[in-house]
Amino acid sequence: MLGKMMDMPLSITSMIKHAARFHSDTEIVSRTIEGPIHRYTYADSYQRIQKLAHALVELGVQPGDRVATLAWNSYRHFELYFAISGLGAVCHTINPRLFGDQISYIINHAQDKVIFVDLSFVPVLEGVVDQIGDDVEFVIMTDPDHMPESKLDDVQCYEDLVTDQPDHYDWPELEENTASSLCYSSGTTGNPKGVLYTHRSTVLHAMGICAADTMAISGRDAVLPVVPMFHVNAWGIPYAAAMSGAKLVFPGAGMDGASVFELLEQEDVTLTAGVPTVWLLLQQYFQAENKTLPHLERVIVGGAALPASIIEAFEQDLGCKCLHAWGMTEMSPIGTIFHMKGDMKDMTSEQLMAYKVKQGHPVYGVEMKIVNDDDEALPHNGQDFGELLVRGPWITSGYFEDDEASAGSFDAEGYFRTGDVCTIDDRGFMQIVDRSKDVIKSGGEWISSIDLENIAVGHEAIAEAAVIGLSHPKWDERPLLICVKAEGADVAAEDMLAMYKGKVADWWIPNEVAFVDELPHTATGKLLKTALRKQFSDHTFSDA
Repeated sequence: MLGKMMDMPLSITSMIKHAARFHSDTEIVSRTIEGPIHRYTYADSYQRIQKLAHALVELGVQPGDRVATLAWNSYRHFELYFAISGLGAVCHTINPRLFGDQISYIINHAQDKVIFVDLSFVPVLEGVVDQIGDDVEFVIMTDPDHMPESKLDDVQCYEDLVTDQPDHYDWPELEENTASSLCYSSGTTGNPKGVLYTHRSTVLHAMGICAADTMAISGRDAVLPVVPMFHVNAWGIPYAAAMSGAKLVFPGAGMDGASVFELLEQEDVTLTAGVPTVWLLLQQYFQAENKTLPHLERVIVGGAALPASIIEAFEQDLGCKCLHAWGMTEMSPIGTIFHMKGDMKDMTSEQLMAYKVKQGHPVYGVEMKIVNDDDEALPHNGQDFGELLVRGPWITSGYFEDDEASAGSFDAEGYFRTGDVCTIDDRGFMQIVDRSKDVIKSGGEWISSIDLENIAVGHEAIAEAAVIGLSHPKWDERPLLICVKAEGADVAAEDMLAMYKGKVADWWIPNEVAFVDELPHTATGKLLKTALRKQFSDHTFSDA
């Protein structure tokens, strides 16, 4: 028997309409590429989104067409999120930090019809324009006074397109499983793979991250997403902010510690989110300048683990919480986040930190299991390592136009294979141990490179560290610690190895230490260990 409830499709358009109607005066603040701070309200934004929808139709955009963006976090990028998807087209965000060949591959694979590009990334697009189709149109996201000289053909100006359009648009009523947006995962091997989200999955994910035990985004918040809008839709924050009526603060290209701090301070930001690299830069700035942020309450950390030393610095110096989260492009992306449970309130600070450095417990809607090499489920005891598999309403069911990549990505029960190795404890807290390709197998046992890296960066003389497994004739693999020294600091290899004593099992301690000037990273800021393994492929351990 079916229930008697209204059948109203979940849509991205409904979120911005809600914000414009019930949070009309709430601000959206952007540091612009042109220089000044831009301010307007949700009501202003919605009016321009409707104008932009008319402009897109004039450009020939039809339902199902892919419309790409190469842009920073800004009010114009926000407008594109809602106008493109609202038409029934697909908003395809492109990571401009990818290599040129990857960007051209993504554009061609997605068959983008129009590409909107920020001033900063015009040279990036010019560098690949000869490798993409001739029928793509280009729009530079600026005003007439700042239009640059460009070798892009028939390039148009964003503000010229939008300004004279009608300020009302009759949105189509879309089926909720209509494709809404497209992001490509930036793996370290092979071509990027497309993940195609729906209106339904996007709305449910936004509801999920607004929940109290997730990001708890509300109309009382001012939110600064440092995580780029080209990286898994800024973790869904632009949608969740519109849904809840939270103030949005966009950092533009200003990702350094001073620029981020300035916006956090002057806009009374209560919640911010980004990768550990950003928080390290911010920590260095506020400690050097002896500054505080009395309004900041929550810092969401994703992309990699944040060391306990930085969590403690934010708690003690700023009085805010650092909340680890974990997810993937294939998951929209949020899967887990750290929040205390009621029975943890009497724990010591040391006991709590053991949980804070984990990636948290699953968000409602996300189911998880860990399995061994034979796909047998492992116990949730905090000790057994296994590959993490997930399923849920905002998790991919297959890659866009890529049956080969989709094959083998799911188990018999429909769980997605994440490629992450983790433990899950009896309270449900998950901790990433490694990527399956990065875990170090020594003497038949596993060693977590992430745990070793976190201990290393806790040393005041170390700016960044990576651990890789290299071949060893007796133990199969042994860990090599690779460190970048902090500016002006000096430390010996034996000092680094000594700090592991008592913190990990003796057989986990790296065999040797190598010091380098810098470490390679992926386009999303993660350590590129494939490059490190290639760089140190000829390295032999002294005890080998």
